[in-house]
Amino acid sequence: MNAEAYRKRVNELLPRSKTGLQCLKAFLVGGGICCLGQLISDLGRTCLDLDREQAGTLCSLCLIFLAGLLTALGIFDKIAAFAGAGTVVPITGFANSVVAPAIEFRSEGLVTGTAAKLFQIAGPVLVYGIGSSVVYGLVLFFIGT
Repeated sequence: MNAEAYRKRVNELLPRSKTGLQCLKAFLVGGGICCLGQLISDLGRTCLDLDREQAGTLCSLCLIFLAGLLTALGIFDKIAAFAGAGTVVPITGFANSVVAPAIEFRSEGLVTGTAAKLFQIAGPVLVYGIGSSVVYGLVLFFIGT
């Protein structure tokens, strides 16, 4: 078998990429989560007569609660398996990353299980997020913008 025939055979056997479909699913689910957040914010402003900041807080609280509840019920993982990166919209993905280890390790006890493992996944995000924001703030402070 020559190189061209070999390459053709390999291309026939390789699984087809589903990147386009995965991107579409992530876009639709992530967009749906963002639309839900906007709906909650708009309802807070119109129905509850909240100002913009209060409506934003209501939106954040509702999305965190819903993500935590869906994680506890095992539904969030099914949505994430379908949508991939679409569920990593920052607030819902962060809520899931805090709740999931807490639920998984609850059998080990309140202190050594839930409390110790609570930020197992989210901890590095917090450390590097806060650390990079401090570095960025110091750079801006010393450069002066």
